[in-house]
Amino acid sequence: MSSSFARLGVPASLVSALKDRGITIPTPIQAATLPDSLVGRDVLGRGRTGSGKSFAFLLPLVTRLAESNRPRQPRKPRSLVLAPTRELALQLHESLTVLEKASGLNSTVVFGGVNQNPQARALQQGIDVLIACPGRLLDLMGQGLADLSAIEITVIDEADHMADMGFLPNVRRIMRATPARGQRMLFSATLDAGVSTLVQEFLHKPITHEADSALSPIASMEHHVLRIGADDRTGVVAALAAAPGNTIVFTRTKHGAKKLTRQLLKTGVPAVDLHGNLSQNARTRNLESFHSGRVRTLVATDIAARGIHVEDVARVIHADPPVEHKAYLHRSGRTARAGKSGIVITLELPQQRRDVKDLLRKAKIRPTFTDADPDHAILTELAPGKRVFLSAERVAEAVALAPAQPAGRSGTATRNRPARSNAAGKAGRPRRRRGSAPRASGSTSSDRTSVTRSAADFSRSLSK
Repeated sequence: MSSSFARLGVPASLVSALKDRGITIPTPIQAATLPDSLVGRDVLGRGRTGSGKSFAFLLPLVTRLAESNRPRQPRKPRSLVLAPTRELALQLHESLTVLEKASGLNSTVVFGGVNQNPQARALQQGIDVLIACPGRLLDLMGQGLADLSAIEITVIDEADHMADMGFLPNVRRIMRATPARGQRMLFSATLDAGVSTLVQEFLHKPITHEADSALSPIASMEHHVLRIGADDRTGVVAALAAAPGNTIVFTRTKHGAKKLTRQLLKTGVPAVDLHGNLSQNARTRNLESFHSGRVRTLVATDIAARGIHVEDVARVIHADPPVEHKAYLHRSGRTARAGKSGIVITLELPQQRRDVKDLLRKAKIRPTFTDADPDHAILTELAPGKRVFLSAERVAEAVALAPAQPAGRSGTATRNRPARSNAAGKAGRPRRRRGSAPRASGSTSSDRTSVTRSAADFSRSLSK
């Protein structure tokens, strides 16, 4: 019922904004943390991906900024939310817009890989909430375009992923630039040594709450291991992905994601890829294709294990088993969300048996093992329903003609202009000719399945 958030102390205007989005009952992590965070205490929240952590910190952040009502200053945001990936940063910004309309606040999101000028202009105008990836934020700070001396509230989201990606030194530099007296909230699925160091250095007597730890399996999630031969890998993935429902397929490398996507397209399964070599325009377009349901299969590297919010993912397929058990759990967390069930399928080659066994033992998962091939009955059990394989022309309509997204109001344009620097501080891509298709780094013309603009060209590319 809608009064549940109100009883926790959430203002009526925000309760109404949540209700308009169909959100009326707090998740366990929200119910646990909100009474403390709303009154300004430092909070350490632990919860799995998909547990509702975003609103657990966005609600108190918006509430307290509205209460303090301090004036905006050029280049000096009033609050900061740090996120490890641009996908998660954009997802957080989308959730924030639900709340800021009801509170009169404004915000922007900054990350690398796009032109920094719109981001700098937004900061210069003065903003209440800055959502940022560490690398680009440090770039802007170094140029004098961002000043964190007026920060009232700081949030570190997915802190364990920050540690896994080697971002903790950057996070420390950023945190040291914020006022020590401000409220700080840290949310993480796990508390490894690196995250624990952040807590000890920057949080003041934090109240710790835990709900649905990422290290505990979800009861509504089935786990299966299909033992296959190397020649059967693409056929098995295609048979699973051609069934009804959304499917996310994980590969270990960027090259593997591009190659498997192309193989699926050739079999008649519409698929888009997501990995670090894509331009921001292509990433945005591919995610929109998947979110909208135009394309039901997303092939991704671990960059997508966090930050993709799709409620109805029926299956997660580990086409390449991950190296670490935490990656397995985070990948798998893309399904069985919002109380729904889901199936996780790991493909195991003969030489991977020992590694997969060790991986699942550390993840505390007891899967069902099956020796399988593309015609095995287990595939129908795991992915029931009529399988649909499209012609090259129909695949082109679903994938190649997905519309590009316009620049958001936050000023983070997705046009392929040369960025001064990306999240790692490297030089941006060279300027391309107007009207030409953006090129994914390291790809050939026949590999650019995610950014092909003509259906005819796309169909011809699949036949090469």
